[in-house]
Amino acid sequence: KELEKLKIIIEKNLNSKLDNIKRNVYEQSVFKERVPISIFEHPSLGSVFVARIIADTIIKKQKLGEKCILGLATGSSPISIYSELVRLHKEEGLSFQNVITFNLDEYWPIDKESRNSYHAFMFSHLFNHVDIKKNNIYIPDGTASSKMIEQNCLKYENKIRELGGIDLQLLGIGRNGHIGFNEPGTLKSSITRKVKIEYTTRFDASEEFGGLNNVPKEAISMGTRTILDTKEIILIAWGSNKAKIIKKAVEEKKNDVVPASLLQEHKNTLFVLDKESAASLDRFICPWVYTDISKKPKNPLSSTIIGWSNKNIKKAVIWLSLKMKKSILLLTDEDYNENGMGGIFEKFKSSYETNIEVFNMLQNTITGWPGGKPNTDDKSRPEKSHPGKKRVLIFSPHPDDDVISMGGTFDRLIQQGHDVHVAYQTSGSTAVWDDYVLEIFDLNNNIAKVLSKNSRFLESINKYSQKIKNYIENKIDFEGFQILNQIKSSIRKSEAYQACKFLGLNKKNNIHYLEMPFYQKGVKKRTDISSTDISLVEKLIKKIKPHQIFAAGDLSDPHGTHRLCLRALYRAINNLKNLSFMKKCSVWLYKGAWNEWKINDIDMAIPMSPDQIIKKRKAIYKHKSQKDGAVFPGNDPREFWQRAEERNAKTAKNYSDLGLAKYAAIEGFKKYK
Repeated sequence: KELEKLKIIIEKNLNSKLDNIKRNVYEQSVFKERVPISIFEHPSLGSVFVARIIADTIIKKQKLGEKCILGLATGSSPISIYSELVRLHKEEGLSFQNVITFNLDEYWPIDKESRNSYHAFMFSHLFNHVDIKKNNIYIPDGTASSKMIEQNCLKYENKIRELGGIDLQLLGIGRNGHIGFNEPGTLKSSITRKVKIEYTTRFDASEEFGGLNNVPKEAISMGTRTILDTKEIILIAWGSNKAKIIKKAVEEKKNDVVPASLLQEHKNTLFVLDKESAASLDRFICPWVYTDISKKPKNPLSSTIIGWSNKNIKKAVIWLSLKMKKSILLLTDEDYNENGMGGIFEKFKSSYETNIEVFNMLQNTITGWPGGKPNTDDKSRPEKSHPGKKRVLIFSPHPDDDVISMGGTFDRLIQQGHDVHVAYQTSGSTAVWDDYVLEIFDLNNNIAKVLSKNSRFLESINKYSQKIKNYIENKIDFEGFQILNQIKSSIRKSEAYQACKFLGLNKKNNIHYLEMPFYQKGVKKRTDISSTDISLVEKLIKKIKPHQIFAAGDLSDPHGTHRLCLRALYRAINNLKNLSFMKKCSVWLYKGAWNEWKINDIDMAIPMSPDQIIKKRKAIYKHKSQKDGAVFPGNDPREFWQRAEERNAKTAKNYSDLGLAKYAAIEGFKKYK
């Protein structure tokens, strides 16, 4: 039923292209956006929309008896688009016989058969599943010698021109604004060539390559000029980790520091976004500054959120308070009127009434009882008071996300007597340094020598240590690879148990290691979950029958593990929602190691004392493999405990700046409804 609804929505969008153009022109003028955008509730909706546009382009060319020249992108963003194109081919007869493709880029040097090559990516996700002619596929040659690269690139450019140019170019966008491998600072006049890959881009690919050091430092990429010469461009972006750069590309003046912003000068470009990637645009941050949101817009096609609902009032007043650097209770009628918020007074008669209303909204999010306070009136509290002792299930994507993101709340739940369970959704094995494993082997070797010089344990250590070294040094011993991953997984499990034990969770039966299959290393990249992943989550929920679920709602994890873990949980909840215990279950989302909820998103705020901050820090310390330089640190050089403390302190300061009580730190949660 949902798929049928989706198809209807997409068909309406495609059949009303003029309406889309009118809406984009209207909203661009209202919000001062410099490029047309289409925003969808979920990436799957946007992906189907884009796939249909590509299919329409192919079909139109077929009817004219012409070749359709497509420019294609790689990375995680277009995978669902390619899946839909494959479905259209298999189920609706879309033919690729007249299609010629040019890929944006390829790593250099890299073998075509490497699982990380874009050549392998395209055949795996699209070309092997449709009827495209193999001699119509053009991908930059990552195996070319350095002497041949320039000649190959010129041939690539000439072939595009010979065919009359690219009809439709699909683009993704990097967190630093790159398109293709055209990194910040790339000249607008650049054409296909060999390029250096910037650190941020290499980091985002590091998990797939097994660490940053393994990611190629160079690539072959279409140039900015090559891209701008195409007839139509669609840029796609999914997820909150793209929100900042989308804002720069869409709302700020074009400049070569943000290569995607140069698309503003292209006459036929469309940015297709989901709500997460569009979240930092002014139309969502402060639409009241640009238009009266209490009234219907002049253009009925506008996608602007209308109305002074409690949610919008809370968001707007917090925004105003922080902008004016005044506590909420000090805001005046003049402050509201001068910042486009006078429409609020149609609901509340004055700033005085509005201030008190929003102040109380925020006050009611703060509680020292994350499991609910027994025997109290819970009408204005975040969590129900009954039952007094709850079964609590904490989902942690990696083995340390629980203590990094909600270590203080975890501690409170234990201390207040709740039956707490923790489920580690993945092993986190890829985040352990190879050298760390070898150090542990050396330590165990020395222990074995102390216990018994002729111990079989000692022989076993020496045997497997050599296999692991063979794999690390030569990448030739597959058994060594398997053993290495198993040991890394065991290390993370042991660390997770020690952290739980430190916080007072001593019951081993309450600690669950799900080992979700999507995470395991294999031929395919981690692109989506399977029914097995969902089933594992479902079975655990049905077994425990929790009154509360806590889970990572952080979609900014650059490697996607959090996103896929959350997707599995959402689908499991949807499958179980009609069960009696699920109807009474509260689901609370915490942020991960990368950022924190905005104050207007927080539905439950758990204050932490200075002693609790230290206790949380020590729990994070138990994850020794992640200290002193994690394998995947992100673009923040600090350790995870430092980031967590800074985030929690900042949340507390924001509450204080708004005029509420001053705490040392606060952990924030958003309710999943």
